[in-house]
Amino acid sequence: MSSPSATSNPLSTLAPKRKTKKKHFVQQKVEVFRASDPVLSVLMWGVNHSINDLSQVPVPVMLLPDDFKSSTKIKVNNHLFNKENLPGLFKFKEYCPQVFRNLRERFGIEDQDYQVSLARCPPLKDEDGQCVGLLLTSYDRTLVVKEISSEEVEEMHNILSEYHQHIVTCHGNTLLPQFLAMYRVTVESEDTYLLVMRNMFSHRLHIHRKYDLKGSLVSREASFKEKVKELPTYKDVDFRNNMQKVYVSDEEKQKIMDKLSRDIEFLVRMRIMDYSLLLGIHDVERAERDEEEEMESSYEEEEEEETDMAPAPGSTSPEGISGYMSSFKPMGPGEFDPYVDVYAIQSAVDSPQREVYFMGLIDVLTQYDTKKKAAHAAKSVKHGVRHHGWLGYPAKFTGLLPRCIQSSLTECVCVCFAGRSRNLNSPPGAVR
Repeated sequence: MSSPSATSNPLSTLAPKRKTKKKHFVQQKVEVFRASDPVLSVLMWGVNHSINDLSQVPVPVMLLPDDFKSSTKIKVNNHLFNKENLPGLFKFKEYCPQVFRNLRERFGIEDQDYQVSLARCPPLKDEDGQCVGLLLTSYDRTLVVKEISSEEVEEMHNILSEYHQHIVTCHGNTLLPQFLAMYRVTVESEDTYLLVMRNMFSHRLHIHRKYDLKGSLVSREASFKEKVKELPTYKDVDFRNNMQKVYVSDEEKQKIMDKLSRDIEFLVRMRIMDYSLLLGIHDVERAERDEEEEMESSYEEEEEEETDMAPAPGSTSPEGISGYMSSFKPMGPGEFDPYVDVYAIQSAVDSPQREVYFMGLIDVLTQYDTKKKAAHAAKSVKHGVRHHGWLGYPAKFTGLLPRCIQSSLTECVCVCFAGRSRNLNSPPGAVR
């Protein structure tokens, strides 16, 4: 299957021709910051401006405390230049540019590839309605841009130094979100705060099922409205009722549990709660069937396909975060590049069906503050102090809720794995 990112690689012509509905992936020939939404236009303009400016600044030998508080901003009174695409007056601010540049490097993302992925074509708006505020995906589907609140910006500043140190310590091998940049876009005196992260799901493998897991069965079932969506987000109760399992090798299980334990320990130290484990499942056989059906109905549109997806004349590298993959032979069903799809896990050879799993921790910017204490107290009144976890054992409330959540989610992930047993004499959350 060829990458959605259009490239000038001649090998790409060897890939099977098929109908595509994602014509927004076409590389644009002119203004790279063209978008109908003024916030998106300013974001794309700002990313180009920021990366170009940053390329002129030497990489520091080491980050200093001031780098975790710094920012750059620009105010543009735009009367003449590109006025059909940009608002008349706007401001763009980048938070901690040196820190995020260092994080991008540690996550294996070149600044120029980041720039191309985010600013060559307008990001796509999420139509799912799951997220409050703006949620965008880059045109090549490698990056996610999420609108956050000013409180979350403050929380990011609070944890950024420790987060950076955690990434250094684990060499970027983490289930935590890969934070790549944080911006503020101001249009018509209205501020929009945007956080850029690597997409936890694949840029080329379609997700057929997804779950948001917290390790609790209390009020953790998807609503009827959610379940009728094309790709619903199921929850813990649904996972149990569907008898869903994750089929991976013992070696992969151990790697996942090691990362999970390390990452959640970091979240506990930061007194962060409300996080979830996001699980996406790609069904390889189903994807093959869908592709065959798509190919059968696409021959009449081959000429249109070739025209629409042709690369822009004179286009050169970089080709974005996923672009270099096209320099190799086309990937087969269920195959992925671990340097791009860093959250992907192949199913075990002896699993009942061929699947690819994507696992990562999300919603990690909520601290256990007074408001959360009140919310937990209300839930305790309704359901009792002891909230039952996946195995029917009460998750013991020790006075420090983040530690309790750590135990519940770890227990949850243990149960997810097919064939993984648990000693009933072990306390909840113990990994055998």
